[in-house]
Amino acid sequence: MTQEKEMSFIDHLEELRWHLIRAVASVAVFSVIAFLSKDFVYGTLILGPSKVDFWTYRMLCALSEVTCIDKINFKLQSRLMTGQFTMHMLSSLVIGVICAFPYAFWEIWRFIKPGLYPNEQKAARGATFFVSLLFILGILFGYYVISPLSIQFLANYQLDPSISNEFDIVSYISTLTTLVLATGLMFQLPMVAFFLAKVGLLSPAFMREYRRHAIVIVLIISAIITPPDVISQILIALPLMLLYEISIWVVAITEKRNQEAELLEEKTSSLPANNLPQTPLDQLPD
Repeated sequence: MTQEKEMSFIDHLEELRWHLIRAVASVAVFSVIAFLSKDFVYGTLILGPSKVDFWTYRMLCALSEVTCIDKINFKLQSRLMTGQFTMHMLSSLVIGVICAFPYAFWEIWRFIKPGLYPNEQKAARGATFFVSLLFILGILFGYYVISPLSIQFLANYQLDPSISNEFDIVSYISTLTTLVLATGLMFQLPMVAFFLAKVGLLSPAFMREYRRHAIVIVLIISAIITPPDVISQILIALPLMLLYEISIWVVAITEKRNQEAELLEEKTSSLPANNLPQTPLDQLPD
């Protein structure tokens, strides 16, 4: 019996190892593709928010002439001999993680799912889809809204006209990737709330009671990941508060389903083992 348990545990680790290998391999494949696509990755994606013809700036200009951005006042430099190559590697890895995230999460979920109870598997149906969808929406929001507004604010902020803004490529890419990835992770709030509610650690009453505290926390997080620009902070705080309200709705539905499942389980356990009508022994045929 001990040997059988030990072998099953080893098989379990072996299965986890292969899931992780496939997840890491997917990241590596997309990273290599991004590395080989240097012109598109840097000319269009990475340096896009630093150019006045970026999609976000064109949309702002279409809304009003007041919000048109004619110039982004900064210059990029590489002050380290290995700076450009290092950033090429780092940005390729980040793009690989973003592109491979749905598949990598699916691989991890395939390992976790068999360990859940049937009712938990049913409740978590579509987890890969919703986690991936929220992550992609967060990435797009961070890239097209938060990053360009933050870069534009920082690029045009000057203490004195005699001081020119010349940013290192390391600083630029680090700021861009931090904003994008942080927004993608923060958009997972409804899924985190769902799983916490599923295990009974979160309730809608608790979230409604501490809504004011959540607003303060959201504003603090927005201030940390964005520059000291009120507009940028509001732009990231509003969707986070919307996600918080959606999370309350998700937790309320989850709690209701948990109560219905417990009630059904109680009714099932209270039924006799045999629901067939009982016939007295003296009435049985000979």
